[in-house]
Amino acid sequence: MKTLLKTFMVGAMALTVTSGLTLGLSGSAQAQQHNLKMATIAPGSSAYLTMTTMATMVNQALDNVDIQVDATGAATKHMIELAQGKLDMCMTSPTVYKFMKNGSVMYKKLADAPQLAENLRLVLWFPLGQYHIVTYADDNMTKPADIKGKRVFLGPPGGGAWAAARGWVKILTGGFEPDKDYENVKASWSSAFQGFQDRQFDVYVTTGIAPFPQLEQLALTSKMRLLGFDKAQFEANEAAKKYTEIQGEELGIIPAGIYGNGVVNKEDVYTLGAVVGVAARADLDPDLVYAITKAFWDQRKNAMKANPWMKDITMDYAVQDGGLKLHPGALRFYEEAGVKIPDGSK
Repeated sequence: MKTLLKTFMVGAMALTVTSGLTLGLSGSAQAQQHNLKMATIAPGSSAYLTMTTMATMVNQALDNVDIQVDATGAATKHMIELAQGKLDMCMTSPTVYKFMKNGSVMYKKLADAPQLAENLRLVLWFPLGQYHIVTYADDNMTKPADIKGKRVFLGPPGGGAWAAARGWVKILTGGFEPDKDYENVKASWSSAFQGFQDRQFDVYVTTGIAPFPQLEQLALTSKMRLLGFDKAQFEANEAAKKYTEIQGEELGIIPAGIYGNGVVNKEDVYTLGAVVGVAARADLDPDLVYAITKAFWDQRKNAMKANPWMKDITMDYAVQDGGLKLHPGALRFYEEAGVKIPDGSK
């Protein structure tokens, strides 16, 4: 069984799995071939890496399941396509799901957004990682307020990452707003990374579990600096602490030295962290979702040998209350596994 990725192959990843598992599928579901469409965001993110790894693991473990991954487009649009039945699984986040459920922010012009939100269910939450606010060290920006008048990429316009980064930068700078205090660079994830490498703009905001490969790549050729709080500054800032306690957000700490000499920070950087997840259509066969969920967790231990970042993906983290209820098939798996499930996830 192979995973079809439209933009990237993860075939180099070493996985040891057991093929041909049925994992609780009913008799009819076992015999049926399931070709599923999964959407995630562009290569380079922790979300992309996690979801393509998940697809590979499941495809190799289940003979009758083939998850095809499309890594183009925005998660906000993918969630609408999932709700409309055009996709089977996609990336989601507590923050964006809340916007969809309330018909607010990027969904305020979509009249049926709250109804569409009812068609989404959770498979698992996982950490997106820490927000890295990156500058070139020779640009001499040593504190967040130094972005005044600079060109800043917060994330693709209209996305959940953009909204979260905008709010965090506002706290870091004491109130700066895009296109007022700094120029908001409009680009996709992939074009922004290339543009920052070419020094077409000054500040690049990206998210990933440290050490994040994109920043490691940047630090190979240039000295970089991360903008954020130190521990004392974070603990003294009530707005920052409250922001990291919002459902779907969390505190992210980037340890000093984790990027070696390529990043000049000498102290831990206290920044924003984010929760994202894998959502499935509410009407997707519960036995199938059970089998997919079980296949992923059964293979996780072996996969960690080649992918140590997977240690941050745990069952307790996966079922936390992010405002989106678990799919019945996933819920059955976690209950059988003895995981304590918050009421908000049931």
